[in-house]
Amino acid sequence: MDIAEYRRRGKEMVDYIADYLESIENRDVYPNVEPGYLRKLIPELAPEEPETYEEIMKDVERIIMPGVTHWHSPYFYAYFPAASSFPGMLADMLCCAIGCIGFSWGTASEATLVSLLGARSKALKRLKAEHPSLSEAEILNKLVAYTSEQAHSSVERAGLIGGVQMKKLPTDEKFAVQASALMEAIKTDKAAGLIPFYFCATLGTTPSCAFDNLLETGPICNSEHIWMHIDAAYAGSAFICPEFRPLLNGVEFADSFNFNPHKWLLVNFDCSAMWVKKRTDIIGAFKMDPLYLQHDHQESGLVTDYRHWQIPLGRRFRSLKLWFVFRIYGKKGLQEHIRKQVKLAHEFENLVLQDDRFEICAEVIMGLVCFRLKGSNELNENLLKMINISRKIHLVPCHLAGAFVLRLAVCARTTDSKHIHLAWKTISEMATELLGKQPHQNYEDSKNRLTGYRYLTRNLILACEHSMVISSLSSVWPAWMEMVIHQYMASYKESVTHMAPVFTDGVHYYVLPQDIKIPDELLMLKLQLGMCRLSDPVLTQS
Repeated sequence: MDIAEYRRRGKEMVDYIADYLESIENRDVYPNVEPGYLRKLIPELAPEEPETYEEIMKDVERIIMPGVTHWHSPYFYAYFPAASSFPGMLADMLCCAIGCIGFSWGTASEATLVSLLGARSKALKRLKAEHPSLSEAEILNKLVAYTSEQAHSSVERAGLIGGVQMKKLPTDEKFAVQASALMEAIKTDKAAGLIPFYFCATLGTTPSCAFDNLLETGPICNSEHIWMHIDAAYAGSAFICPEFRPLLNGVEFADSFNFNPHKWLLVNFDCSAMWVKKRTDIIGAFKMDPLYLQHDHQESGLVTDYRHWQIPLGRRFRSLKLWFVFRIYGKKGLQEHIRKQVKLAHEFENLVLQDDRFEICAEVIMGLVCFRLKGSNELNENLLKMINISRKIHLVPCHLAGAFVLRLAVCARTTDSKHIHLAWKTISEMATELLGKQPHQNYEDSKNRLTGYRYLTRNLILACEHSMVISSLSSVWPAWMEMVIHQYMASYKESVTHMAPVFTDGVHYYVLPQDIKIPDELLMLKLQLGMCRLSDPVLTQS
């Protein structure tokens, strides 16, 4: 491809990208392909002869796009945003053209690891000075780090790579780490001969966007010689808005801080920013200075060699993307983007609150809503499966206080109120389909008329005619279990008068004569399979 063709194809690619983004909401947000689908669509070997650009672009739609999850679709509500903007894309083109091999940061995950390794190096030097008789291996074996039980998995992974214990601290009712939990862990570990040296606080946790208490945990870290790193990968972008700044209170106690502009600040992936209070703590952990990398200005103080601040030597020219986005949007434009998505999250929260079948599981502070159907974890797992199989919208779950919870994060730059309402319509319709029709108003009347009968939830084996059991439970039981039930019920000869089920609160209630005995072997089978609990309700009316 020569410069003339590059000029022509570049314009065509811009048109293709513009068409793709303009019509992205018409595509299924989540791919409907099986793992490995590409294997039969691409040749085993690279082509011997050159192929045309037109052939390649045809295969983009035929082969590549069917397997793509469209992260910038307004119907993508999973994880957290993967920022994108036209200025960012233009800058990315220029980054590729310049091809600069710079020396700066990578991602939030890497920033956490770098801060932990810096803290480890600092602790080693301090403890060796205080206890010269201790070997480095002895000190490393005693080091212990802390983070929230709600922290991103990359924090725990940093501990694994860094070769130190990483302990998870319990959180309060808002899923945030408080000073009491940190202090208790420190006292316990010091009594056991361990050396606390690092605490990773989170502002905007992945599961629920919770905020650890910096004002209380920060002073403890400073007094105990513990490095406090703040991971604000998602929420950090929102601090450009004054109304969110109070969530930063206590940041002055931190030794390092990172956030990802590529999540919420309209800068395309990847771009992560990190700040450290004392640069020598980081440089001391990573500095390698071979002759071929030395230069005249490295000790002048005029040049910052970021190659000493990180794991890889080089990096892409990411700051150019920031520069483009900041200048084209301005602070006001970026604030408007953040505030719009927070407003949309609250709009979705209000829709959830209007439906008494659902509950909100965590305070909505930014662009994330955690919600679930009132009921079992299995019920919510089934709802999520139905939602994602439909491919109309895409969500991911989390666990909060043992509950299986659905997360809706406002992600795409183009998401608007109409998309939020369509998302809620999809979720609500799926919930109705899952739960079945529920004429709540008829339940009490039905129950009152059925004196002398007992009511059993569908979580217990019902001693009624087997075909009715199977038909009522087939939507939630696996096929192999239905066969087992058929076998048992076919051998159960007792005649049972069947009455229609009563519905309430999403549960089928069956009416059985008071003297009916449930086959012990059938009940035990289901108990063994974990499909009911001894605490399941049995309502009796005399």
